[in-house]
Amino acid sequence: MKIDISDKAIKWFQDELDVKPGDGVQFFVRYGGCGNIQTGFSLGVVKKDPEDPVVTVTEKDIHFYIETKDEWYFNGKDFSVDYDSTIDEIQFTHDIQED
Repeated sequence: MKIDISDKAIKWFQDELDVKPGDGVQFFVRYGGCGNIQTGFSLGVVKKDPEDPVVTVTEKDIHFYIETKDEWYFNGKDFSVDYDSTIDEIQFTHDIQED
């Protein structure tokens, strides 16, 4: 499992969450919402230092990560974060190929 973050998404995090070099950004599971990975759940994001990360990627000295407790949601699949200018929001996509 890996995380891919586009440069446009990084810019969105910097602008919207005031993320600076050295900061952490956690992707976490929340109940409800419009997720496309596990039915009935969606992803949330928060600026926060990691506690028990299972996967981390560092881009522009910003640490993007998923905690071990949320690993089940991704079912071992890679996911990407990009910026969609038509809705001025980040978008998540995932590897839908079966193992």
